[in-house]
Amino acid sequence: MKWFFAIFLTFSLIFLTIFGVDCFYGIVFPVKFEAEISAASQEFGVEKAVIFSVINVESHFNPEAVSSKGAVGLMQVMPTTAQTLQEQADLKDPKENIFVGTKYLAKLVSRFENLETALCAYNAGPTNVSKWLQNKDYSEDGKTLKKIPFEETRNYIQKFRKNLKYYQTRIKK
Repeated sequence: MKWFFAIFLTFSLIFLTIFGVDCFYGIVFPVKFEAEISAASQEFGVEKAVIFSVINVESHFNPEAVSSKGAVGLMQVMPTTAQTLQEQADLKDPKENIFVGTKYLAKLVSRFENLETALCAYNAGPTNVSKWLQNKDYSEDGKTLKKIPFEETRNYIQKFRKNLKYYQTRIKK
């Protein structure tokens, strides 16, 4: 096992030397669909870095992604969510998916008045988050969560924070 790690480390260093750190970051933090993200950002007032971060966490920029629960496309939008927003959209089309996903996220931010709380709702559903906000074990003020009961949602928020930190330094507002 030590030899495997040594070989992996050697190849990693060679890769970084040849292609540079930017190439590595380009794999981990892709920057794709910039025009579509910019348009949705302007339309709904959601920071571009937030949209990039959500897409990276949700699908790693794979427009064909479909979750085990049926969420579709770049922003992993549920077809029922699109219907609720009265959007007839091809959720595998990047432009339409980003439009619907950003519209939904903006609606959640407006409703919950806090980005991370809205992102919890984006991941776990607004009904769950509303219940959590009413529970003193999870929220002291009824607006922000001090504890997130779902492990998947806790992990989602951690990944989002890491992505947001990177994209805010890389993406112009």
